[in-house]
Amino acid sequence: MAKILVVDDAAFMRMMIKDTLNKLGYDDVEEAADGAIAVEKFQQLSPDLVMLDVTMPNLDGIGALKAIKQLNPSAKVVMCSAMGQEAMVVEAIKLGALDFIVKPFKPDRIAKTMKVVLG
Repeated sequence: MAKILVVDDAAFMRMMIKDTLNKLGYDDVEEAADGAIAVEKFQQLSPDLVMLDVTMPNLDGIGALKAIKQLNPSAKVVMCSAMGQEAMVVEAIKLGALDFIVKPFKPDRIAKTMKVVLG
């Protein structure tokens, strides 16, 4: 089963995403509270997928996406944010994000993304 890193500065949102992933059968889920911690954990854990919030302290999701892609250009990253602005989505996709989930999300949206990204 895939190892997933969930990155969001809101503990409640990390818990909701983790709970949804657990219900989908993904039980190897790690967490990070900001982009800087996410980059460190990415190096330590080599997750199969990173789910990144966009707006976070220390290092935002776009900065973390850039750093993760520098470390591993084939890293699978999905952005997850309430900021569903078109420019943000386009930038994330150009930088290598595979998908962009807009909050609030429904569990079936995460399930669909998992099938597409992880197979």
